[in-house]
Amino acid sequence: MKSIRVCQQYKFWHTLNLFRIALLILGFLTFKIAYAAQTLPEFTELVEEYRPAVVNISTTQKRTQRQLGLPKQFQIPDLPEGSPFQDFFRRFFDEDRAEEFETNSLGSGFIISKDGDIISNHHVVKDADEIIVRLSDRREFKAEIIGVDEKSDIALLKIKANDLPTVELGIGEEVEVGEWVLAIGSPFGFDHSVTAGIVSAKGRSLPRENYVPFIQTDVAINPGNSGGPLFNLDGKVIGVNAQIYSRSGGFMGLSFAIPIDVAVDVTNQLRERGRVSRGWLGLLVQDVTRELAESFGMEKPMGALVAKVLSESPAKRAEFQVGDVVLQFNGKNVHHSSDLPPMVGSTKVGSRVPIVVLRNGKSKTLHVVIDELPEDENLKLAAKGNGATATDNRLGLVVRNLTSKQRENYELKDKNGVLVEKVKEGPAYKAGIRKGDIILILNNQEVKNSQHLRQLVVDLPSGKMIPVLVQRRGSPIFLALKIPE
Repeated sequence: MKSIRVCQQYKFWHTLNLFRIALLILGFLTFKIAYAAQTLPEFTELVEEYRPAVVNISTTQKRTQRQLGLPKQFQIPDLPEGSPFQDFFRRFFDEDRAEEFETNSLGSGFIISKDGDIISNHHVVKDADEIIVRLSDRREFKAEIIGVDEKSDIALLKIKANDLPTVELGIGEEVEVGEWVLAIGSPFGFDHSVTAGIVSAKGRSLPRENYVPFIQTDVAINPGNSGGPLFNLDGKVIGVNAQIYSRSGGFMGLSFAIPIDVAVDVTNQLRERGRVSRGWLGLLVQDVTRELAESFGMEKPMGALVAKVLSESPAKRAEFQVGDVVLQFNGKNVHHSSDLPPMVGSTKVGSRVPIVVLRNGKSKTLHVVIDELPEDENLKLAAKGNGATATDNRLGLVVRNLTSKQRENYELKDKNGVLVEKVKEGPAYKAGIRKGDIILILNNQEVKNSQHLRQLVVDLPSGKMIPVLVQRRGSPIFLALKIPE
């Protein structure tokens, strides 16, 4: 009987302890959920305050499509008078005619002044014949374009209204990777939709976008969000939503915004001057790969490798050389080649800035006076004989001296070099040299002709990365070459 009581008491205390443990776990989970709820961002006040300053933009473009008539040898059938087919043939096939139709597009924008200045994207209003701005209170206004800048994809619009709600502008440089951000826009025409996420990266360079150090986020951005604001938790606009990366046409977690500092600088210039002025250095640069870094004696890949110095440019006057690696521009480190164009573009024209380069393994500071970027786009960066040939089995190349006509065609009047006629298996092929390339520099020495190339190759060290500059389809590019031991 006693043993039964002991057993019952043990079960009672065991159950009680389990209950206490369950309460402790439940309390801990409740605390954790409450703490998490407190630490997650709250956007409702931000949205309520600033959503009225975000606008929907719809545009109309008139297009003309030419309808071709029937071939001349084709005769319209002789149909009875009044036949329904007679009007059909005459209307659609009797003669060539132009048919006009309209297309529409949607985007977003945000108001930056009480009297109606609006920032949006250039691609939102491009070729628009009519621009309609719709506010959150459903008022609609016709907008005029004050100015656009295609390079930064910024447009400044104006509507005739007063006492409008406005956003508060922040500072793009103060954006931190990992901070919460929020976008308001009109994806697929759904006005004033709100999406949130975090900053994924800063200073992103995109193809064909040389002058904008984009802010990358994972905020859901879709067609119609373009031109809308990107807010931080303080309610300040830090960017203009502009692009997405997608393989399907929809959101895939990669969105890009133009920093507000860039947008404000552009809009100020558009308002004051009607156009945008940018700094120009006159260099064609490329990234430094691991192999190229080794060939230049660098500890790690960094900087912008100079592949071409344009004639009559600030860089030419400052005595930049092909093969220089730009490490710093005006006190700021250059980590990738894509860092350099935005730095130069945002520099005031006429200012004198120091640039640190690595040349022949040594650091050197050059001082350059920045010019204005030429408007005309023959800045394709330009890189756009006696018939003797030479074979070099050490590299696996067959090269030929350039004729005077070839030098003229390749715009190499003031340069030497040799034309690659054949590439066999070997170090040159592994380095990426291909038929049709023009070898300009090997191991930091200018190649004068095919015989000179052979002499240079004899002296190349084995087992070491060596830089070689070639011109390919009009553009110079550095490659890294290695002679096997």
